[in-house]
Amino acid sequence: MTVTTEGKSSPAIDQQITWFTTRDLAATVRFYENVVGLTCVLDQKEVDCRIYRISSDGYIGFCQRDYVPEQPAKTCITIVSTKVDEWYRYLCDHGATVEKPPAVSSRANLYHFFCRDPNGYTLEVQQFLDPSWNC
Repeated sequence: MTVTTEGKSSPAIDQQITWFTTRDLAATVRFYENVVGLTCVLDQKEVDCRIYRISSDGYIGFCQRDYVPEQPAKTCITIVSTKVDEWYRYLCDHGATVEKPPAVSSRANLYHFFCRDPNGYTLEVQQFLDPSWNC
């Protein structure tokens, strides 16, 4: 993907990884592999990091570190799916800490819910209701 701004093109972007820190990589691995069902594409044992495919060219990575802020950053990992209700039931059945049932956000024009991963990071599952979203 090349981004064009004011007649200038940036170099191509091939993939994207968003990184997070964790105090407990084993619990994080159990949640994202066994509950969410993500595939680990690279286990960087030498630096205590794992990278997971979240979409065709998007990834999230977790690194175990001694220093992790007590309050996780106000960061949200969002999974876009037309199966919001199924994700809700699935995550509830697997013991995820779900904040409340799925609901429509008329302000954002989407259907979604939030839960927490073992690190306290927010995981959102959403479906865009805006017909302009066709990515």
